[in-house]
Amino acid sequence: MTVLMSADELEAELRSVGAARYHNRHPFHQLLHGGALNRRQVQAWALNRYCYQAAIPIKDATLIARTDDPDLRRLWRQRLIDHDGTAPGEGGIVRWLALTEGLGLDRDMVTSRTRALPATRFAVQAYVDFVRDRPLLEAVASSLTEMFSPTIISERVAGMLANYNFITKETLSYFNARLDQAPRDADFALDYVKRHARTPDQQQAVIAALGFKCDVLWAQLDALHHAYVMPGMIPPGAFGYRDTWS
Repeated sequence: MTVLMSADELEAELRSVGAARYHNRHPFHQLLHGGALNRRQVQAWALNRYCYQAAIPIKDATLIARTDDPDLRRLWRQRLIDHDGTAPGEGGIVRWLALTEGLGLDRDMVTSRTRALPATRFAVQAYVDFVRDRPLLEAVASSLTEMFSPTIISERVAGMLANYNFITKETLSYFNARLDQAPRDADFALDYVKRHARTPDQQQAVIAALGFKCDVLWAQLDALHHAYVMPGMIPPGAFGYRDTWS
């Protein structure tokens, strides 16, 4: 592409990526929200998703360390507080562990990440590496999946509460804060990208960065679907290996 898009045209292109490629369209999420999974499969989802949740503040700290813009550092720092809190026992990661414990999973097993799927760990690390290695503008743009997260959170919470008798509002408390945090973060990142993507090449790079992040999220669900929906496909060492799934 050699034509520079307007800021509104760039935003429209970014939103079209989410409409086509965000992971709310993945079959595994449709099974999860629709009540078609058993308890062990939901446990597998929560355990594997912890790998991603735990990597988010590492990714954000990496981005902060890369910029000499104090305004960007100050605003992005809030993301660390959201996930890590300001004291032990606070923050999104603790609330995610409350979810896994509410599902009956051992905390040490979850936090060790050793029982997560290999593909989960590889996808999460690829995201951290992307934010570390790619231009800062692309690193910021990769966070723009948050533009679409309120929809999937609403679907997830409503569907899981309606369809699983082992799920409670308290179990899903992690998602309450994200309904406010994600739009706030997305608004800032979108404004940053629209202001700093000043050439056609930069605009295409930020669109590709969002596509990459969609791939990271999709790949994690591919791994879950392959391992826990398709019989006999759980890799050795992963959660549920040689267990009965019924």
